[in-house]
Amino acid sequence: MINIWEVKETNNMVEQENLDVRTITIGISLLDCIDSDLQKLNDNIYNKITTVAKDLAAVGEKIEREFGIPIVNKRISVTPIALVGGAACKTTEDFATIADTLDAAAKAVGVNLIGGYSALVSKGMTKADELLIRSIPTALCRTERVCSSVNLASTKTGINMDAVKLMGEILLEVAEQSKDRDSVDCMKLVVFCNAPDDNPFMAGAFHGVTEADAIINVGVSGPGVVKTALESVRGENFEVLCETIKKTAFKVTRVGQLVAQEASRLLNIPFGIVDLSLAPTPAIGDSVADILCEIGLEYAGAPGTTAALALLNDQVKKGGVMASSYVGGLSGAFIPVSEDQGMIDAVQANAITLEKLEAMTCVCSVGLDMIAIPGDTKATTISGIIADEMALGMVNQKTTAARLIPVIGKGVGDTVEFGGLFGYAPIMPVNRYSCDEFINRGGRIPAPIHSFKN
Repeated sequence: MINIWEVKETNNMVEQENLDVRTITIGISLLDCIDSDLQKLNDNIYNKITTVAKDLAAVGEKIEREFGIPIVNKRISVTPIALVGGAACKTTEDFATIADTLDAAAKAVGVNLIGGYSALVSKGMTKADELLIRSIPTALCRTERVCSSVNLASTKTGINMDAVKLMGEILLEVAEQSKDRDSVDCMKLVVFCNAPDDNPFMAGAFHGVTEADAIINVGVSGPGVVKTALESVRGENFEVLCETIKKTAFKVTRVGQLVAQEASRLLNIPFGIVDLSLAPTPAIGDSVADILCEIGLEYAGAPGTTAALALLNDQVKKGGVMASSYVGGLSGAFIPVSEDQGMIDAVQANAITLEKLEAMTCVCSVGLDMIAIPGDTKATTISGIIADEMALGMVNQKTTAARLIPVIGKGVGDTVEFGGLFGYAPIMPVNRYSCDEFINRGGRIPAPIHSFKN
């Protein structure tokens, strides 16, 4: 039974500690929209999305009012468009028209972002996959709310190095096309290893082919709540520290479970999962890096950072799984640079490097996230960074990702402003030594031996 103290506690989390539900995401299958006629395909997609998601924005606002819990974004994810458009799309422009349709549908129903302009190419690329990937710069440049993701690797299949090479080139094209806006469109593009089918967070959300026709997935966010809780146990041993994180993660996830169930009831769409990730924002006090400092580090990036992050990630999962029967998505701590004021401070203090961030991704959710790099970085170098990240996910049997932003016309020492939820980022130095010959070999890196568990 809920008592008055629990109500007050939740109110404090919302009012003083930046507790929010980061996103309610409706996953929508577009497999029944497939048609060989491009116009008919686009009409089917628009009609399906605007029918299924027509009440999402209104329901989100109703839940916010009734429960007093901020819901930052309402989002949609759809079946990877490379699969949906394969029969009708013969050129990159054909695929780009689907991006236009997704954008129009997202605006019509009032959602913030729509994900699923995606291809799954961990072992090889079909003609449709390649066309979609080559259309990404055009699609992202002329749409506002469309997000794109490409799965390049998995533990079971290895790393598709042809696709890794191509994505380095594509990322620079996206950067070039939006150079008048500090290459901002790059933040709508992410590459994955072991991408999950039920992730509610952008830019990587898509609706997996194993999912139901429509599903509700919710992503919670509560770094500020965890930090505040840890302030009360300064100097205590690791047992007390872990227990505190675990209990706090339980409370945060419980809020997400409540919102998910209510959204599912009001929209009459089945509940899928709660993603119990600690997703930071640029707001002061809503930072994963600040949690690491509260654990005992001067800055994120100091010796001990990877161990502290591993501890945090594990305890968040242990607390969260008790609060919800269906936990999925990415679930853990995010370490984006631009969206986390503590991470920005660490970069500016030269406490953290790209290589240290890479080490940290071995033990947390996602990977190299929202990292601004010099605009003159070579495509092969970007592909090399991506390949390293894919290898971490493949060998460790976890999801990893890279969302890099090469800012055309800017270099180390400059800062780039993204605005709103995405914050700002100091441009980080990149290792300048060449990996050209490695990237240009072509083919696949085979799956590790421990993947062979048939």
